[in-house]
Amino acid sequence: MPEPVDAIRPRPLLGAPAGPLPAVELRGVNGRMWHWCQLVGGTVARWPRWLQVTLVWLAARLVSFAIFAAVALHQGTSPWGPAKPDYLHFIAIWDSTWYRSIADGGYPAVLPRDANGVVEQNQWAFYPLYPLLVRGISTVTGADWLHVAPVVSLLAGLAAVLVMDRLFRLFAQPGTALWGIIFFATFPVSAVLQVPYAESLNTLLLAGSLYLLVRQRYLAAIPVVLLLGLSRPAGVPFAALVLAHLALRLWRDRRFRRDGAALARATGLALASVAAAAAWPVIAWAGTGTAGAYTDTETAWRGESLTLFQPWFDTGRMLFGPVLGILAPVLLLLLALLYVNSRSVRSLGADLQLWCLAYFGYLLAVLHPQTSTFRLLLPLFPLALAAAAISRSRAYRGAVLVLFLLLQIVWVAWLWAWTQLPGGGDYPP
Repeated sequence: MPEPVDAIRPRPLLGAPAGPLPAVELRGVNGRMWHWCQLVGGTVARWPRWLQVTLVWLAARLVSFAIFAAVALHQGTSPWGPAKPDYLHFIAIWDSTWYRSIADGGYPAVLPRDANGVVEQNQWAFYPLYPLLVRGISTVTGADWLHVAPVVSLLAGLAAVLVMDRLFRLFAQPGTALWGIIFFATFPVSAVLQVPYAESLNTLLLAGSLYLLVRQRYLAAIPVVLLLGLSRPAGVPFAALVLAHLALRLWRDRRFRRDGAALARATGLALASVAAAAAWPVIAWAGTGTAGAYTDTETAWRGESLTLFQPWFDTGRMLFGPVLGILAPVLLLLLALLYVNSRSVRSLGADLQLWCLAYFGYLLAVLHPQTSTFRLLLPLFPLALAAAAISRSRAYRGAVLVLFLLLQIVWVAWLWAWTQLPGGGDYPP
């Protein structure tokens, strides 16, 4: 198997492995508690790796379940139903209803328009892989959307962290990699990974695509990348990553430049990535007869046409005034560049670092910043490993974990729960 450009064998990111805990003699209750903590920790460390990751995932999702259930008790009447819904009905709101409508009835052949001919909100803004997968399972099992969709999200998320763990262990010791998984699984918006949204499936396909790209398994990556392009709008930045990866290998690796077969495989993946990025807009065009069907539908939520980078300056002026509003997006870009060039992020290797840059750039180019922007940060999951590698201090890692869990409560209570505002509507999660 060919070696990638960056060394991918597991290695410590910051210093040597921690080694055994020092012997501590404690008496009484504290001594017994310390003994049991050491015993449990040692036992878990001997379990199979997949089981450790699975337990982390299930524990994180159980915490999110408790948060959802608690917040649902305080939910008033909403556009989706009566007050105090149960867990399944509470997580099946917001964009879940759009995915369900796609699973039930597909996409409209004619774009809905208002009296001025402007395209209105419709199903074409949502990619098809997740709702069609749920519909297929529902058809086979006879179970309805309400029960199948959350299970698909939960299992896809589990598969995602298992693949993610393999990716992380290419660049970090197992303990640091596991902490990267913990940070991702408890990230403030990670609760969305168990609701009927496409985020879990997209994360699985993205983690698989990145893993195969790093390992230079270009042909194996092609079908995964094509599915990635039908799960959520991540195709454009991933195509940019593959092109940058190819250029970097051509520049650095003389043997690669002379290996016609390897070059052909890498070029094939680059072409497939570009095709995956264009697939859904082209399908929307073919399905409606309107060339801009996808982009017109996407921008229906913002009430204006797509203008690259402009929404960040508009939002900046709205929040900070005419002068600071112009500087705010520039400052944000500089901070992002500095962070991606930090020691911990550079330790992820060129490909994951380039992915973070490509996705940051994509968000700055096309996103209209709003409260849903927090959810759109999930594809930057390699930064969870970078965060875990900053320090091996238990105090640091524990503090980050507690902070993430507290912010998850804030995210669910503030954004997921529906609260009628004076002007009508609510902030989208």
